Amino acid sequence: MTLDQRNSPTLLLGIIGGLVAIIMLFLAYQWFFSTSSKAPPEHEAISLETPAKPAATEVKPTEAEPVIDEKTIQLVDEKILKAPVPENESLLKEEVAKLDDIQSQLNDQESMLKTQHTDADDLIALKEEQIKLLEAQLKKSNSN
Repeated sequence: MTLDQRNSPTLLLGIIGGLVAIIMLFLAYQWFFSTSSKAPPEHEAISLETPAKPAATEVKPTEAEPVIDEKTIQLVDEKILKAPVPENESLLKEEVAKLDDIQSQLNDQESMLKTQHTDADDLIALKEEQIKLLEAQLKKSNSN
C-alpha cells in the first residue's frame, strides 16, 4: 500500500462501516436468541422433588385471606411435608438443610412482600396528598 492509499478517507470509512456492521449483526444475534429462549426467573423457589404446580383446590376467601387465583403457584409441594423422615442420619441432615433453605427463601420473600406493601401504602398516601394539593390549587385558580 502506498502512503496515499493508507491515508484515504474512503478506506477509513470502509473499515469503520465494516466494524459497525459486524457489531450490529452480533447485537441482533444476541437480541434474537435472548428473546426466543425464556429462562425461568432466579427468585422462584425450587421444589425438591417435583416441579411447581398451580393450586388445584379452590379456597373460599375470608376477609383476612386474599383471593387465590388458579394461576397461583405453590412454592412448596405438599409431598415434602407428608414424606417419611429418612432413617439415615446423613440423609436426615440433608433433608433438614433443604427444608431450612426453603424456609429461608420463604422468609426472605415474605419480608420482601411486606416491604413492597408498606412502600405501596406510602406511595398511595403521598398520591392522595398530592391530589388534595392539586384540588386546592385548582379551586384557588378558579376562584381568582
